[in-house]
Amino acid sequence: MRRVAVIDYGMGNLRSVSKALEAVADPHTQILVTADPSEIRQSDHIVFPGVGAIRDCMAELKRLELDQLIIETASQKPFLGICLGMQALMTHSQENQGADGLNIVDGEVLYFEQAVEQGLKVPHMGWNKVEQTLVHPLWQNIDQNSRFYFVHSFYVKAADENKVSGRSFYALPFAAALAQENLFAVQFHPEKSQHAGLQLLKNFINWDGQS
Repeated sequence: MRRVAVIDYGMGNLRSVSKALEAVADPHTQILVTADPSEIRQSDHIVFPGVGAIRDCMAELKRLELDQLIIETASQKPFLGICLGMQALMTHSQENQGADGLNIVDGEVLYFEQAVEQGLKVPHMGWNKVEQTLVHPLWQNIDQNSRFYFVHSFYVKAADENKVSGRSFYALPFAAALAQENLFAVQFHPEKSQHAGLQLLKNFINWDGQS
């Protein structure tokens, strides 16, 4: 039995993420929503979702002693970060007057200043095209420039542009997806992105962590 752990630290669309994973999982895959370190360590795949503010996210991860566990498992197993779960993987965020992330992926999380200057609404909310900038197993059977659902006021700027696996545009080009060895992270919500999002989650469950 293959096990997929959805990390529960109180700040994610856990039900919608787990239901979406269950919808695409085969009968030999178990989806667990858990904050138990031993269950997370024993799982084959890890999903790190999140909505809300980065400072609250980091405080809860530390309170539950999940921060070091995430750093550990993100280098060992197929790992998927979603929305705030992607931003928390970075070195530092401008949100909440500045907050440090987990520093798993080198880079910054920046506010959509350009969107405000151009009179666009922040948060960036709704469907947007994603250009696949790297060939990756998680893009399998997903058309180039497919639309995914976004809700975010901050965007990721990776120090190494070669780690950007998908790009979108809202006032400026920004990283919609990152790939680093056995880790993949997306700014959009695959669980809310209908066919393309479900396909990405299915690809993740079947991914062995190799690019």
